[in-house]
Amino acid sequence: MARVYCGHRSKNRRPRGVDLYTPPLRKNPMSEAQASGKSGKVVIKNIGLLLSGNIDRPILDADTIVVIDGVIAAVGKAKDCDLAHAQTVIDCRQTCLSPGLIDSHVHPVFGDWTPRQNQLGWIESTMHGGVTTMISAGEVHLPGRPKDIVGLKALAITAQRAFDNFRPGGVKVIAGAPIIEKGMVEQDFKDLADAGVTLLGEVGLGSVKAGNEAKEMVAWARKHGIQSTIHTGGPSVPGSGYIDKDVVLEADADVIGHINGGHTSLSEQHVCELCEKSSRAIEIVHNGNEKVAIAAAQAALQLKCPHRVILGTDGPAGSGVQPLGILRMISLLSALGNIAPELVFCFATGNTARIRGLNCGLIEVGRVADFVFLDKAQHSAGSDMLDSIKRGDIPGVGMVMIDGLVRCHRSRNTPPATQVPIIE
Repeated sequence: MARVYCGHRSKNRRPRGVDLYTPPLRKNPMSEAQASGKSGKVVIKNIGLLLSGNIDRPILDADTIVVIDGVIAAVGKAKDCDLAHAQTVIDCRQTCLSPGLIDSHVHPVFGDWTPRQNQLGWIESTMHGGVTTMISAGEVHLPGRPKDIVGLKALAITAQRAFDNFRPGGVKVIAGAPIIEKGMVEQDFKDLADAGVTLLGEVGLGSVKAGNEAKEMVAWARKHGIQSTIHTGGPSVPGSGYIDKDVVLEADADVIGHINGGHTSLSEQHVCELCEKSSRAIEIVHNGNEKVAIAAAQAALQLKCPHRVILGTDGPAGSGVQPLGILRMISLLSALGNIAPELVFCFATGNTARIRGLNCGLIEVGRVADFVFLDKAQHSAGSDMLDSIKRGDIPGVGMVMIDGLVRCHRSRNTPPATQVPIIE
């Protein structure tokens, strides 16, 4: 089978030795308020491979990025950039730089704790897997989660406010995603939007499961600027329901949530039918059916709509938390789906940013400086990072930057990168 590729290949790659619906950009207070002050001027030089996040041109012919106060100010060749008077200079040492990964489907509760596995520190740990932004698909794991309309609205507003004010490891968690219930009226959605809520939790996890009921509420949400995601497939936990392809198509939510199941998938035929008949985002998750994940991604490519594909983990879940879940999905879809890895990185970055209306995920002037620095894992059989991913390995994370600030150096979770950036 021919490997799918879109864009231009970089001349800078070389082996190294061991050492859809697009909403307007949202004004997210977390991306504006620095957790540890402003970054000042940052120069990132000697980039060996620059992944853009842009599916139309996934690799950029550039080796330098200049950041000013957490925002990308210049991208290009070193000779063409203003490198003077930098507060911080990072030498990439010919490693890869990618936009920070975006997990499109998580279930946070409060703080950096999940009651699903009674685990602390899962968000900060996921940052060590290169994730810089997370999108809530509903705070469903809260013990005693209120299901009355007043309570579910209060919970959504509280979660949205709490994660605006608290960023574990610097990660931007866009939360406050209410699970819709029977009895809600349009005014409820207006109230949520007026309070700053921008997401609906997975449609189908509450009492609203019929396609006609969901369609009406999804339309109300969309009218007031709230983006919706629908549960797809079999029930994830006792109390949730089965949502088939006909309900998904009728509801017409903005994101077909975990199209490959969470955990139990629809049939491969029905998943491909959703890709063809719907124009909405195709979300593929780690905690789903891996065979169907590959089929969904390949269907999107065959339908010439790879820009619709986004990636999530759907964690925390019964299978635990997955700090490396997005990197594992990139490796899976590339190695077993036979899709060029630079393209799959776009599924986890620029595609999600555009569909979710976020000012990150792309290496462009004016975007926030959320980056992950990568290299092939030590002793990988691959000739370079991209080749190692094609072979099924996950890369090593050498550094993570959020808003122009270094949040971690060599990852404690990935296999050790062959080379890591250094701060001069």
